[in-house]
Amino acid sequence: MSFSINRTGGVRPALSALVLVLSVALTGCGGGTEPADGARASAAGTDAPAATSGTTQARPSRPSADTGASGTGDSARLPGLGPRTLAAIPAQARQVVLVTGRGRNSSASKVVLYRRTDAGWEPGAEWPAHNALRGWTDDHHAGDLRSPIGVFALTDAGGLLADPGSKLPYDRSGGFTTVGTGFEGEPLVGSFDYVVAINYNRRPGTSPLDWTRPLGAGRGGGIWLHVDHGGPTHGCVSLAQRHMKELLLTLDPAQHPVVVMGDAKSLTR
Repeated sequence: MSFSINRTGGVRPALSALVLVLSVALTGCGGGTEPADGARASAAGTDAPAATSGTTQARPSRPSADTGASGTGDSARLPGLGPRTLAAIPAQARQVVLVTGRGRNSSASKVVLYRRTDAGWEPGAEWPAHNALRGWTDDHHAGDLRSPIGVFALTDAGGLLADPGSKLPYDRSGGFTTVGTGFEGEPLVGSFDYVVAINYNRRPGTSPLDWTRPLGAGRGGGIWLHVDHGGPTHGCVSLAQRHMKELLLTLDPAQHPVVVMGDAKSLTR
């Protein structure tokens, strides 16, 4: 989401009241997950604390056969991932949504859905995507306009539109309604037609609209995969509607899907 910021990154004075109303009413895309979140200044922080359930942020650690994907063969089939990132992928995960950002400070990225077979990781089609306006961070905070780097479970979905046949639990709700314009003046209507919650600072097993923030409100939340509106987001990753629908039809909780996301350089760690 990006309704509260203009092209220079500042809050539009004439829309400040609207921003507050929308920030309370909406829960998606990082900057709009808590009251007045979208109007907060960028926050400085320290290294991320220990991960909560469903949340693994890539940070210094040694690869482990108990916690990571297996061996160098997986590295070859999940291109661009270094040992630390691979080690953060749960061994039981058989579906990976790989989001690779163009650069640390870029809002452009690509998405490939991989499925694990007996022969290794098999890629699907490559899709263009957007991430946060200011790129990526290892230490996401509310209002920083960066997407969190890491490996996160995908357990819950929803949207304004009817369930297209999602295997993930799907919450259809009017709470996914959004209005206004984005960073580049693009309309935001329809951005939350389809949503998959990314388990960053949220309670797994609940609607994407749930406001519970295990790490605290200051660490942001409401990081989703959602329908692309043609410009950068507050913290989410956005895809064309047809690709979001395909994800909903493909992601299977029995396959323990995760998203691996970050700028290309960070993912090589």
